[in-house]
Amino acid sequence: MTRVTEPNDNRPCHVSVMPEEIVHWVSECSPTVVIDGTYGAGGHSRLLLDVVGDEGLVIGLDRDPAVLARVESEPAVDRLSVFLGSYEQAAKALQASGLEHADAMVLDLGLSSDQLADRDRGFSFQHDGPLDLRFDPENGIPASEWLARNSEKAIADAIYQFGEERFSRRIAREIVARGKRREPVRTVAALVEICRRCVPRGKHHDIHPATRTFQALRIAVNEELDILTRTLQQAPDWLSSGGRLAVISFHSLEDRIVKNAFRDDDRWNVLTKKPLRPSEEEVADNARSRSAKLRVAERR
Repeated sequence: MTRVTEPNDNRPCHVSVMPEEIVHWVSECSPTVVIDGTYGAGGHSRLLLDVVGDEGLVIGLDRDPAVLARVESEPAVDRLSVFLGSYEQAAKALQASGLEHADAMVLDLGLSSDQLADRDRGFSFQHDGPLDLRFDPENGIPASEWLARNSEKAIADAIYQFGEERFSRRIAREIVARGKRREPVRTVAALVEICRRCVPRGKHHDIHPATRTFQALRIAVNEELDILTRTLQQAPDWLSSGGRLAVISFHSLEDRIVKNAFRDDDRWNVLTKKPLRPSEEEVADNARSRSAKLRVAERR
């Protein structure tokens, strides 16, 4: 893992979700070491620096190398260490910091506004560009290659499972047909066109026809649910007794995994019986927070 420094506060455009709730639930266990497993623009981490106090430490992780590019020229900040790597690598970050355990860990599983704004990554179907969808473009394969490598059934199953798209088979059939015509789907515009033709628009349907398919491919390419599942299995080993894990999810698949992991592992004491939602004021100020769900558990 690569150690990086704090980003420039003025450059990222991402707004952290449910910041007051994160500070409240984390501060209750009086932590001195907190892991921010999805560092992004550093919004949660800056708040957590106040929580850990003058003698504490915030350890950030992010698998997106664009974070590294943004922060390398910035001065280091005492009490904050940021590493390039998935939150699944929290144990390595602790070891690199000379620690065995943290007192709290925060995961904000949403896609950041900065990633959506990067046209070379393909996260937003509002702008054309390469169909990549990787958080880390230096590892794995882009979504365009994933589509070329997989069968029609595998593509349909992924779009249905990860995107809950009812017209997944129709979309997969057209993707494969284009490949056979030597017109592989390599761009955002090409996939959006397929989704527009394959997904009917209802009178009261305000979701873009490509939304679920892009979500599904992003999850598949980045192995998001597998990494989340493995992390939740290991996280109790990274936390001290009484330590807390706070997870913000943005769709039902993530939330279900978090809910089940907290419920089924005896090492957790679930503090939020039902997921917490952002306030009406926050949703009004930041529309992307509207689907957020926060669950918190405490290490026994």
